[in-house]
This record gives sequence, C-alpha cells and structure tokens, in this order.
Amino acid sequence: MDGETKSLESIVENNLTGRDLEEFNRIYYGRKSHHEVQLKETSIAAAKENDFEVAAYAFPAKKEHTRPPRIVKVGVIQHSVAIPTDRPINEQKNAIFAKVKKIIDVAGQEGVNILCFQELWNMPFAFCTREKQPWCEFAESAEEGPTTRFLRELAIKYAMVIISSILERDEKHADILWNTAVIISDTGNVIGKHRKNHIPRVGDFNESNYYMEGNTGHPVFATRYGKIAVNICFGRHHVLNWMMFGQNGAEIVFNPSATIAADAGSEYMWNIEARNAAITNCYYTAAINRVGFEEFPNEFTSADGKPAHKDLGLFYGSSYFTAPDGVRCPGLSRNKDGLLISVMDLNLNRQIRDRRCYYMTQRLDMYVRSLSRVLELDFKPQVVHENDKCKEKE
Repeated sequence: MDGETKSLESIVENNLTGRDLEEFNRIYYGRKSHHEVQLKETSIAAAKENDFEVAAYAFPAKKEHTRPPRIVKVGVIQHSVAIPTDRPINEQKNAIFAKVKKIIDVAGQEGVNILCFQELWNMPFAFCTREKQPWCEFAESAEEGPTTRFLRELAIKYAMVIISSILERDEKHADILWNTAVIISDTGNVIGKHRKNHIPRVGDFNESNYYMEGNTGHPVFATRYGKIAVNICFGRHHVLNWMMFGQNGAEIVFNPSATIAADAGSEYMWNIEARNAAITNCYYTAAINRVGFEEFPNEFTSADGKPAHKDLGLFYGSSYFTAPDGVRCPGLSRNKDGLLISVMDLNLNRQIRDRRCYYMTQRLDMYVRSLSRVLELDFKPQVVHENDKCKEKE
C-alpha cells in the first residue's frame, strides 16, 4: 500500500495548526478537542510490535440528577487479510484468527465491553470473482462454527460482547448461505444473529450470486452493556434500515462493511452516512471497514468494458464512531490494521432526543399512509403541474 494517503486526519494535521486546526475540528468533527483517552503502555507496545494502530476517544454526557452515568467502552477492529488468497481455506482463516487475536487481546486489556469486526472479517471478500469454489467453503454455522468457537473463549475471558460478521451456512435450511452478524454474549453464549437486509448488485460486488436478502428483520440485542444492533454494509445506504433499529430501541448501531476507494467506490460517502444515521436516530454509530488490497488467483471483469483484473481495489479502512449529537472522532487510517476504542455515556442518547425532539416530530403515521399508497399497483405520484389549476377551472 505504498503511496496511499494515510488518512484525512493526517492531511489536516500536516497542514493546519493553532486556531485553524481548532476551527477545523469544531466545524468538521463537532468539537475542538477530540477527548483522547489515555491508553496503557502495554497496549501501545503491543500495537507497535504487531504493526497496528490503537486509539481511544471519549463521548461524555451531562451529569443527571436521576440517572447515574452509563459508561460503556466499545471497540472496533479493522484489518487486512493475513496470507495470499490461493492458500488452503482453513490456513487462510486460521492466519486471520492468529493475526486478529493480538488486537483482541489489546481490546481486552483496555477493558473493552463490546467489540465489533468488519464485514466477513474471517475471509477475503471474494464475491467479486463469482466463483463458488473455493470461497463457499468459508461458510460455517453461526452457532457452532469455528469462528464462533474461537471468539466464545475470548468473550468469556474478557467479559466482552463480540459482534462477528461471517458467511453463514444455514444447516437447518438446505445449507443455503447468508451474510450474518453473530452476537456473542460476555458469557460465551450466542445471543442471536442478524442477516444482511440489503444486498448490492453494483460493480464487482456480486454478492447475490452467493446469498440473498436477510430474513431477520431489525433485531436489537439486549446485552449486559446496552442495546445494540447491526446494520451490515450496504444497509447503510438505506435510511429506513437505520430508522428501524432506532424504533426497536438500539443505543449503538454497528455498520461492519467492506467498501472500496475505486472510482465506483464509496469513500466520499463513508464519512457521511453513519454520521447522518447517528444524528437522525439519536444513537451511537460505529462504521467499520476492512483494509488493503485482496488479490485473487483468477481474473474477473466488472461488466464495464474495462480490462479484467484480480482485485477489487483498496479497502480504505477509516473506521470511526459518531455520538447521537453528530459529534465524531478521528478515524483509523486508510491503509493499516487498527483498534479504535470509544468510551461512551449512553445517557447522551436520551439527552439528545429530549433536546432535538426528532422522534416526537417524525410523523410516522403520515409516512405509513404515504408508503402504503406507493406500494399500490395503480399508484400515482403526488406531482402538481403549473397548468393543473387552469384545467380545474375548465
């Protein structure tokens, strides 16, 4: 990844100082200070030794008279694949386990309560190839597969809730595949799972060759540390998807993703969508993306007339958190593995709802009626033309 820009933050810090930097932070991030949280020396040393970033930021709330603070420490991990994609499937998966465990251990020693990975973290994002073999062999049981077994031990060890996005093999229903987020409790039990609601059919993202839209609705998982939900990747482009997690009571919504910086990619949208969702729905959001280039053994085309190629392009990382008031923290880099930690007070959710009244003023009844009409076969858009009044007079 030589020659790649490290991050937007690095551009800003290299070119702005003093009041200009303060003003940029105020306008872009929402506050002059990033509220950095001090990390343990052992965490910093482990990150340096294993070549990954680690950073932590706080999102405090105002002190209340009737409720104590609800402080939760949340972590997200972004990473690249560990070995070439032409190696045996189990070898690839185990190499990722070994690599990521070192980051999980740092999250554990920092006291992270809830940890989320990027989309399909335990495999390369091979759906661009349209090849069924060997990539379908990465699929596994959500409840008893090797990835869940691996994480269950770490969840118990660190009293940590873990959100693990995998390619699920549905053994109870004809072995079909799903893109699934598994929620593992701090007790090691699987609380439940959520399957990806919106499947892309754009560019090299040929995911519907492998799995279709999910059937789990918009579940919110009540954990020991708070109510969490998972809006998987492409679902971030769909505002009603975000909205329904809020209606079901989510306090933190994670967006594990796999998205690229190519011309047809999403990088210019990345810093907006999860942040907008936090503002509109008055909850915390965490946007997590994978890192690096993933080259596959065989060339594939993108149905755009351009030459065949062996990789999707750069997965640009840049994972970040946003608070319910729209304030966000600096993101991780575009080109390096990393652990980002947020120390958040969940009381801020209700404080912002009280201040901005978005839920009170959202008029769901009006939109239910309007959307039900849109679904009718004889639907006519409500468009008013200049000459309509003249026709009425006639």
